[in-house]
Amino acid sequence: MNRYGTEGRRGRRGTTALLALTLAGGLLLTGCGGGDDASSGAKDTTTDSRRGSAPVPAPDRPRGEGEKNGDSREIAPEPDHLSTFALDVDTASYGYARRTLAEGRLPDPATVRPEEFVNSFRQDYDRPDGDGFSVTVDGARTDDEDWSLVRVGLATRSAERQGERPPAALTFVIDVSGSMGEPGRLDLAQEALGTMTDRLRDDDSVAIVTFSDEAETVLPMTRLGDDRDRVHDAIDELEPMESTNLGAGVETGYETAVEGRRKGATNRVVLVSDALANTGDTDADSILERVATERREHGITLFGVGVGSDYGDALMERLADRGDGHTTYVSNTEDAREVFCEQLPRHVELTARDAKAQVAFDPETVAEFRLVGYDNRQVADEDFRDDRVDGGEVGPGHTVTALYAVRTRPGADGHLATATVRWLDPESRAPHEESGDVESDALDDSVWEADRGLRVTATAAYFADALRSPEGDGGSLPGAPGLPELSERADGLADRTEDGDVRELAEAIEEADRLA
Repeated sequence: MNRYGTEGRRGRRGTTALLALTLAGGLLLTGCGGGDDASSGAKDTTTDSRRGSAPVPAPDRPRGEGEKNGDSREIAPEPDHLSTFALDVDTASYGYARRTLAEGRLPDPATVRPEEFVNSFRQDYDRPDGDGFSVTVDGARTDDEDWSLVRVGLATRSAERQGERPPAALTFVIDVSGSMGEPGRLDLAQEALGTMTDRLRDDDSVAIVTFSDEAETVLPMTRLGDDRDRVHDAIDELEPMESTNLGAGVETGYETAVEGRRKGATNRVVLVSDALANTGDTDADSILERVATERREHGITLFGVGVGSDYGDALMERLADRGDGHTTYVSNTEDAREVFCEQLPRHVELTARDAKAQVAFDPETVAEFRLVGYDNRQVADEDFRDDRVDGGEVGPGHTVTALYAVRTRPGADGHLATATVRWLDPESRAPHEESGDVESDALDDSVWEADRGLRVTATAAYFADALRSPEGDGGSLPGAPGLPELSERADGLADRTEDGDVRELAEAIEEADRLA
């Protein structure tokens, strides 16, 4: 079955026990993020489109007839050589897949989103000096004739130290349903919340909302300062209840966040739940609309943290999409330190709003292409420069990677593609763009001999592709190895890089191979 193609045209851009969230919450704003990884340098062809030095890929005319909607598994219709999507830094799909595999089960293919596998690994892209992005484009040839993998890498500036960030107003919306009463969950979470309270700055504010069969604001927005004892008292009184009224939790959480909203601060709701709504308002659309309304009217964004072996992955992702936020999934304390020490600080402030990327493939050299993943982040090509169309919100310290399968024309030589990212300044809302391109002779001869970052990207993408295939073995991407070969290659890559994240990837692939 041929599963290549471009992305659809109407899409918009849209996890660990509670202990892990709260433990890491103490690290949320302490600037404890690790540095960029030590992979070898990727080829960077950054140019500044604001100076007019890069090609402008966005079309000046409406799209042609014969185009069709759908996911990223369709053939790219001629003469369509544009690909447009909203940026995404979610990683929940990869975290949940690892949790599922560790429990001896293959993940449901519907929960596997390749872009979240790819974006779970740090890259060494050059970073810009100020807000906005750098653009890196590189690639390598696969074992399939005329097929290559082309990587578009975007990076924001490094995260500021703790003292340089704006104050935060954080509303923690915590699931205290019956399952949280199991030993090692809520009891240890209370201890970790206490640690968080001691680590935040005096000018930060915290509110706590709990939900079970009903929702309750147990602590309104409270500036820490001299009130840390009050926060500790609220934490100590938390106890598990009954069922999961997610709708009430979201509604009360946002009401509390709006009431405590602080001008000049980062206002955010942090939702911790298995996202399995089973009482009260269980209609996803109405819950989603509330999140979207608060984002539009008050600028309060959402960070979703999925927990539990039974996890409502699809709903949590949709909630974060509507709330212009992000999702992650944490399954153990080690993951919690990784997520909340390195990832969450990057979500506290924004360096770019409504960020979109558009890649223009040269029809003289490219016969067809497929964007790997981003199925629900796709944007109509003509909407690339329409700033009314929602994009992704990205903070400092982030990298965003998009991978394309590209079939070049026989004997093709020269320009392959130009990638442009467009974003709005978080304060002024002024639009900016940056571009980068890649030539055919810049492609490495083999994916498996390319630089470390590209090899990790390809391995993660091939893994996700295999998990999405009906047999869970092999996949649809060009040059896709079966799981046994991929496991061997991943193990070798982990040995050479001595990277703990890559070792975990190799172990997950090995487990998937065993189960398949």
